Amino acid sequence: PESHPHYMKARETGRSLAEAGYNVVNVGGPVIMEAANRVAKDAGVKSVGCNIRLPREQKPKPYFVEFFEFDNLFVRKVMLVKLSSAFVVHPGGFGTLDEVFEAITLIQTEKIEAFPVVVVGREFWNPLHDFIKNTMLREGTINADDLDLFSIADSPEDVLPLITSTGIQPPLP
Repeated sequence: PESHPHYMKARETGRSLAEAGYNVVNVGGPVIMEAANRVAKDAGVKSVGCNIRLPREQKPKPYFVEFFEFDNLFVRKVMLVKLSSAFVVHPGGFGTLDEVFEAITLIQTEKIEAFPVVVVGREFWNPLHDFIKNTMLREGTINADDLDLFSIADSPEDVLPLITSTGIQPPLP
């Protein structure tokens, strides 16, 4: 619900990015994703949804300037990466993990140019980060520098500096 802390953080993060001139592109779903699109529209930046046709159909929200629908997840992930200059990831389910790991893997394997990947909410993401650091790194399935492929932000105010520090600029009006 809109009163949930994750929703409120997503809305504030979206507002911060939109007010700085960044467009919002996401999977076009409800709840947390919708929060960012709502504030993007209010701030006058582009709000884009990349939806997937699922058994429980998601309907386009009124906050989109552009809306794309795909039949399969692979094509949607390609478009999310193509349209993005950074990933800001709020708590989610398996699809969220799939999308964030796809981006990190493409960056790790140098199949795409590196861009910031920021996960928001330490309480939610720290157990996964601990697994990556304490199990994957220890077992040698990743390298130590792979831990730098993403950042953890605890508050919406922490996100914008993590993106701008990499030199990523909002698109020209």
